[in-house]
Amino acid sequence: MRRLSFRGNAHHPSSCHTQARADTEGLAVVAIIGQPNVGKSLLFNRLTGSYVTVSNYPGTTVEVARGRARLRCCNQALRIVDTPGLFNLVPTTEEERVTRRILFDERPQLILNVVDAKNLPRMLPLTLQLIEAGLPLILDLNMMDEAEFHGLTIDLPGLEYALGIPVVGTIGTNGSGIEYLRERISTCVHPACAVRPCH
Repeated sequence: MRRLSFRGNAHHPSSCHTQARADTEGLAVVAIIGQPNVGKSLLFNRLTGSYVTVSNYPGTTVEVARGRARLRCCNQALRIVDTPGLFNLVPTTEEERVTRRILFDERPQLILNVVDAKNLPRMLPLTLQLIEAGLPLILDLNMMDEAEFHGLTIDLPGLEYALGIPVVGTIGTNGSGIEYLRERISTCVHPACAVRPCH
């Protein structure tokens, strides 16, 4: 079994707080970002349930899904945005340009960067670009079951320490890790949640 360990200098404590604009309804916005086929839409559905609208991004034919989620700890609503797949911050397709516009024009309060855990080395360059751009970030290693099936053991605390951002692991297909992901999102979007129990 291969173990992926990460050590290095980090900006501690791992931080995801920033000043960002709310949406037109005054809701904090969380944008789900990642390469194609990493399970973004499945996690979006896990977080939002049935409170979803899908429409073309203004001036394009690219569909973007937006939904609502509610923080368990303080009962506040969030806007969740499921963006088109993105390989890096230098867009080459209309879909990638839309995602970049969401990142830098709409300025979400939090970025949920979803990656395929079994292909982590190939996924991390985008994560590093997001960090270098100063974007507020949680890294979600999805498909942890597939990583385990391929003989990978990933040191999540070590990766969090090395990157200096919150890191979680999920299995979108069965919902494993989703509640902990909700807690980390809550803490980042509303820091008061860090000292309030989640019921």
